Parts: sequence; C-alpha cells; structure tokens
Amino acid sequence: MKFGIFYELQLPRPWGPDSEWQLYNNALGQLELADRLGYDYAWEVEHHFLEEYSHSPAPEVFLGAASQRTKNIRLGHGIMQLTTAHPSRVVERIAVLDLLSNGRVEFGMGESASITELEPYNVTMEGKRAHFEDAVRCLTPMFNDGGCEYHGTHFDFPLRNVLPKSRQKPHPPMWVACSQLETIAYAGRCGFGALGFQFVSADAAHAWVHAYYNNFTRHQQKLAAYQANPNMALVSMFMCCRTDEEARIKADGATFFQFCLRFYGASSGRQRPAPGTVNMWDEYEKWKRENPDAAEKAMSGGLIGSPETLRKKLRKFESSHIDQVILLNQAGRNTHQDICDSLELFAQEVMPEFHANIPAQDEWKRQVLAGDIQLEELATDGYQMRFGEKAVALKAVG
Repeated sequence: MKFGIFYELQLPRPWGPDSEWQLYNNALGQLELADRLGYDYAWEVEHHFLEEYSHSPAPEVFLGAASQRTKNIRLGHGIMQLTTAHPSRVVERIAVLDLLSNGRVEFGMGESASITELEPYNVTMEGKRAHFEDAVRCLTPMFNDGGCEYHGTHFDFPLRNVLPKSRQKPHPPMWVACSQLETIAYAGRCGFGALGFQFVSADAAHAWVHAYYNNFTRHQQKLAAYQANPNMALVSMFMCCRTDEEARIKADGATFFQFCLRFYGASSGRQRPAPGTVNMWDEYEKWKRENPDAAEKAMSGGLIGSPETLRKKLRKFESSHIDQVILLNQAGRNTHQDICDSLELFAQEVMPEFHANIPAQDEWKRQVLAGDIQLEELATDGYQMRFGEKAVALKAVG
C-alpha cells in the first residue's frame, strides 16, 4: 500500500495579517519533509470562496513551488475543477507542472460539490456532471502532438495546438474525485483512478474496491481516448503519536474537515450566509460541546493513534486491496510541529511494513486486470455514507 498526504489548506478564524503566508510556507515545509521521508504522493485541492475550510484556489502554483523543493514525491491535483476553468487552461497548467516536476504529476479532476463555488461560474449542481464530461472529451486530445479541435455541448474549441506538452506520455495519470461513494463505481466505469474523499470503514472499503475494479474490468466505457488508470485511493483523518490519547488530543481539529464539508456541500437550494458572517471554527466548537458522543464517533473513523493502533487499522484496509491511503493531517488547528512529528513517526514505525507489501498488491491488481482473479459482485447498499456521517449534523449553521 502506498501513502499520500492531503492538503485543503484549512485556516480557521481568527486570521492575522501573516496567517495565509504562514499556512502556505508551513505546508511547503511539510511536503519537503514528506519527500525526504519517502511518502509516495502529495495531493492538493482546488476550492474557491470556502472560508476557513480551504484557502487553496490555485493548486498549480502551490504544486509548482513544491516541484522545486522535492525530488521524488508524486504531485497530485486532488482535484482540479473542470467546471470552473476552460479545458485548454487546465491542460496548459498540467503540462507546465509536469515539465517542472520532471514527470511527477497526477491529474485529478472533479466537478466541485458546492453551489458556493459553482454559482459564480454559472454552473448548476444539476448540470455539473454533463459539464465535467464534456470538458474531459474536450481536453483529452489537447495532450497529443499537433493541433486539435472540439465541438461539444459546453465547449466549442477551434483548431489550435495547446502548448507545452506534458513530459509523461500520453498524459499524466487521470483520476476523478469521489465525494460521493457511488462515484467510485463511476470512476471504474470511466477508467479513471478513484480519489475517495469519504471516510469509510475497512468493511466499506472492501465492498467499494470490488465495485471499482468490477466496473473497471467488466463495464468500462471511457469518456474519450485517454489512458486508463486503475487505482483506488481513500482519504483518512490522520495523527500518529506515541499514545492513542496524545494523538486524539493533537488531532482535535480533524473532524473540522467533515463539519465544513457538510456545511458547504449541503443542499444546493438553501440560503448561504454572506461572507464573513459565520465563524466556522466557533460553530464547530459549539457543535462538539453539544454533541460529545457524535464528535467522538466521527473521530473514531480515522487513522488517529499510536503506531501499533494505526498498523492494526491499516492491515484491515490492506486486506481490502486499497492501492493508496491519503493522510489528512493538515486539518483545523493542528499545529505545524505536530503535523511534522506525526509524519516522521509514521514513516519510521508504520510505513515500512506496508511499503514492503506493494509488490504483492501490484501482482493482485495484475491478476484482476487480466481476469485471472474474478472479484465477487458485493452489495454496496449498506455502505452509502462516510464513517460517522450521521454524527456530523450542522444544526448550528445549516
């Protein structure tokens, strides 16, 4: 199993004049450390207008800086929004980053899950999937040598040569965001890698791995002539400390991710508060005080604990044949020092065991893709919600 680190660039209030400067510099320092420690991937989101939850509107700039401060770690867009940018601009940015990083880019794509982001770009929640799929069809040939043109439902692109071309041929590996669990099966059908942004149990992971690879091998219908990417990754809240108690204390802000995700992603028709009128961190703290059992349940789904606790949890995920676990360490008010200490301890005492088993996972995948292993069609009906989702209600702000 491989490991990534994940960045929303969260910044709870209050904000000082240097808060965002410090946030970005700390995150780059953490990526440098992760590269030295042997982590496999660094994933950076793209979000717009989501106060406190994510101050990351230009991931290509952040990852461009990271490309010059790292040597081996793969640099992943997790994800680049195809609903808020023209396909040609997306391909140009991906190609430049791939050149600067010497071919280390992972091209994650998505629709956005929030009307807060989509509305200013005149994209509706109901129409975003069609917009996304048309963008994929438009951008795919732009990676090829020479010019291309496209005439679709959302994009009409005249004959042009989109430059430069990426270092990886025919293009960097393509992934799709799976903010809803059913999108994992969709990713398999489309031939994309699945970036699972739900927090799920090992049992749920087992069922969804089967759904993903069965769709990939038996029901694949690519949207365009891109190279398929058979990979499944899941995000998990993360803090590794010497004891479980210490880890839970230092990961106090882990569920802030879930809290904000539900707030910004909840029903598209409800009224959004005006910018600056809601203090998300205060509302989060209020919710935890009023719902201690629910907060405890939400926290229990993550990789938060001692090295031995994390090894036990990861062995269950490994048996489900997850390709990659993406560790969400930069969340809430988790401190820079605690994040770095956690990354170091995990790399020293946990990661080597699972890195050693990557060849076995690769062989299992080879046999699945070749049809030598037939995966059972498991029901996913019982695994439709993220771990502890019922607990993370937003009565205070919703």
